[in-house]
Amino acid sequence: MTLLNCLLSAWYGLPFVSKNNILVSTINGTGSAIEIIYVLIFLLFAPKKEKAKIFGLFMLVLTVFAAVALVSLLAFHGNARKIFCGFAATIFSIIMYASPLSIMRMVIKTKSVEFMPFFLSLFVFLCGTSWFVFGLLGRDPFVAVPNGFGCGLGTMQLILYFIYHKKGEPEKPSAANGSVEMGQEKPLEGTKMANGNGALVEQV
Repeated sequence: MTLLNCLLSAWYGLPFVSKNNILVSTINGTGSAIEIIYVLIFLLFAPKKEKAKIFGLFMLVLTVFAAVALVSLLAFHGNARKIFCGFAATIFSIIMYASPLSIMRMVIKTKSVEFMPFFLSLFVFLCGTSWFVFGLLGRDPFVAVPNGFGCGLGTMQLILYFIYHKKGEPEKPSAANGSVEMGQEKPLEGTKMANGNGALVEQV
């Protein structure tokens, strides 16, 4: 979903689709390249069953992007092209930001943030917030709306992290436990032990 979002946003930012949005096109084009490299690395080292699944998803993403690009070029012109590409980019941006909702549900259910890394949540928040502000300043709803949604979800992830990040940690053994000292157990009262001569003596 991140790859599809980056491809569609990069297309939306091109001068013949929307004017004065070259920064959107440049950054999302870079993101697309990084995501493609990530997919290719995964295809090289993943198990065979996973390779088939990821390759199928990769082809689906490229097909959807190619369809949107061709329709925008052949069927729309001027402002209509911008609106069509903007709606497509917005829809898949929201889907991308919404993809961690299942992880957030798991965090609430298990009360553990094991599968929701802090830095991923932090940068979702920072990315959504910065693009939201950019969209507001540029008066571009196709940038502001999906990233405002991402800013909200990033905030929710951070709140969940700070609520549950300590609850999943294992408890340390208490030092006040009298049955353990220096890694050895104390002998129980009334047990018999051997003295230096091999005779058994009772431990009191």
